[in-house]
Amino acid sequence: MSAYLIADVKITDEGWVPDYAAKVHDIVHKHGGKYLARSANVETIEGAPLETTLIALLEFPSVEAAKSFLADPDYAPFATARQNGSDSRFQLIDDTDVAGTIPYLAKI
Repeated sequence: MSAYLIADVKITDEGWVPDYAAKVHDIVHKHGGKYLARSANVETIEGAPLETTLIALLEFPSVEAAKSFLADPDYAPFATARQNGSDSRFQLIDDTDVAGTIPYLAKI
């Protein structure tokens, strides 16, 4: 079952960004993940806008793989740098359909 990590980030200090952007994708790949998007082109089309600078969407083969990436000691210094230089919200979802009405998604 695939899992998706949604990173909603408001950068407060850009010092961490170049190193993070250059190196974290290799750690993501190590855990079977891949970036589907990493964009600063954020447009709020409904609801109150958040103070988001960028959103990244990552796909992993499982919830466990995503959590393994987040817990990887190689990722720890990058996570700390990001946390110190941004307001971040990471959310993890799986590929299920809570209503159970979409035939190509797993039912809970």
